[in-house]
Amino acid sequence: MSRASAAAAVAAFAALAVLVAHGTLTRIDQWSVDHLMPGAAFSGKPTLADAVVPLLGAQWHPALHAVSEIVTVPASFTPALVIVAAAGARLRGRAAAALGLAFVAGNVAEIVVKSTLTRPALYAHGVRLTGFASSFPSGHTIRTILVALALAWAWPRSRWWALAWSAASIAFLVLGGHHVPSDIAGGLLLGGALVATTWSSWRAAATTGRRPSPACRPSSRER
Repeated sequence: MSRASAAAAVAAFAALAVLVAHGTLTRIDQWSVDHLMPGAAFSGKPTLADAVVPLLGAQWHPALHAVSEIVTVPASFTPALVIVAAAGARLRGRAAAALGLAFVAGNVAEIVVKSTLTRPALYAHGVRLTGFASSFPSGHTIRTILVALALAWAWPRSRWWALAWSAASIAFLVLGGHHVPSDIAGGLLLGGALVATTWSSWRAAATTGRRPSPACRPSSRER
C-alpha cells in the first residue's frame, strides 16, 4: 500500500460523492432498500447520544436487525475508540500515533461529508426514509476497517478473526437496514485511503528512524 493508492481512493470517493449527491446511484440504493434489507427497522436520523452510547437507540425487531445491532457494536464510535486506544497502547510510538490520527481523520471526514451532502429521497412502502438523507458515507464501515486494522496490527494472531468480523459487520450494515450500498462504498474507499496512508506513513517513519549499522556506513572498512 502506498500514498498513491490512498490518493486514488480519495479521488474515487470524491467522484462517488458527486454521483450520490446528483442522484445517479439512487435507483441502485432504492433497489437495495426494496430487496436487500430483510432485517430493516427504519427509523429517523440517529441522535448524538445514539452515536456515542452503544445500543442506546437500538431496535430489537425483526430478529435479523437485532443481530445486526450486536454484530456491528465494535464499529460504533465508543467501542471503536476503546479498541483503537488499546491497540495504540500496545503498539506505542509512531505506529500508535499513525493509528490514532487515522481514527480521528476518519470520524472527522464522516461528520463533515454527512453535514454537507444530502442525497435524493429514498422510500420504503411509500414513506420517505429520513435516516438515509445524510447517511453517506457509512461511519460504521470506516470504523470497521480501522478496528480490524488495529486488531490485526496490535494482535497479529487475531487478524483472521478481525477479517471475518469486518466482512460480517459490513454485510449486516446492509442486511439490517442501516446503510445502502453507496454508503458502504464510500466508507470502504475512505477506510482504504486511511489504511494506505497510515501504513505508508508508518513505514516511511520507521525506515527514516533506523540508523545504518557501522558496516553500512561509507567510512566503514571492509572486513
